[in-house]
Amino acid sequence: MNNILLDALSGARKIAITGHTRPDGDCIGSCMGLYHYIRDNYPGKKTDMFLEDFADCYRMLQKSDQIRRPDQADPDQAYDLFIVLDCSTQERMTEGMKPVFDKSAMTLNIDHHISNTGYAQENHVDGRASSASEVLFELLQKDHIQKACAESLYMGIICDSGVFKYSQTTEKTMNAAGYLLSRGVDSQKWIDGVFYEKTYTQNRLMGRALLESQLTEDGSCIVSCITREIFREYGADRNDLEGIVEQMRLTKGVEVAILVSQTDDQVYKFSLRSKETVDVNAIAALYGGGGHRMAAGATVNGPWEPAAEQMINAVREQLESHV
Repeated sequence: MNNILLDALSGARKIAITGHTRPDGDCIGSCMGLYHYIRDNYPGKKTDMFLEDFADCYRMLQKSDQIRRPDQADPDQAYDLFIVLDCSTQERMTEGMKPVFDKSAMTLNIDHHISNTGYAQENHVDGRASSASEVLFELLQKDHIQKACAESLYMGIICDSGVFKYSQTTEKTMNAAGYLLSRGVDSQKWIDGVFYEKTYTQNRLMGRALLESQLTEDGSCIVSCITREIFREYGADRNDLEGIVEQMRLTKGVEVAILVSQTDDQVYKFSLRSKETVDVNAIAALYGGGGHRMAAGATVNGPWEPAAEQMINAVREQLESHV
């Protein structure tokens, strides 16, 4: 049976890998997992991986120091194969990589976002999967997965599945995780180190976000905003936001959590999470964003308050339709 990834790898000598802008655990895990798999099984191939800066907790991955910055990419380099993971649209691709993507002989998109636009020459998208790491796992030859690859994929799965508790977690997800454990993954090390352990700065920033949060819709929606002034006050950056929106979502009685973070002058990133009823993917789409039914995001240009109000109204409408 044809395998879109293995077929593509077999005919390529020079390969580039990237993910989405502001990479999270699943993006990094899937990219690093593929990087290790190629290095372990195709040692003669030249493989370059490009990602933007990311949180220190993900540097537990072996050879994470070999990830190259986007500005280190040669715009004149023509790759035989360019693989993009965990990225739903070209616009969300690692900043600066689109010219290299366009120049590549073959492009492949591996993802799990239902909002994926199928922008590559070949697209493999499973909107039912917990993560891009799970989608990638299903494409790999299982007995060729070595420990470093397994750790990367396991990290990606636990990050995007919320340690196996989000609705996209299925029997396939658990079977994949179980197999990766059999390849030598230390589950406690990765769950504690990546998902739960926080720096002092991260804890302070989370405390500030919770302290300044507001409940609306009779306690069904919680909203908080982290401005650049707050980032500066705590000596924090966007990488320190890990876990905040999830903690907001866990507030008793809350159905939807909305975390707003300022990225530039009048530019704000909205991260939305839902427990069960509300489709936040549809709400993020109001501002050109997307993701999954229970987890989505969007970038808004202009004041954040009107956009937040419109999203809250959309939450209200969905809640009322389920009464």
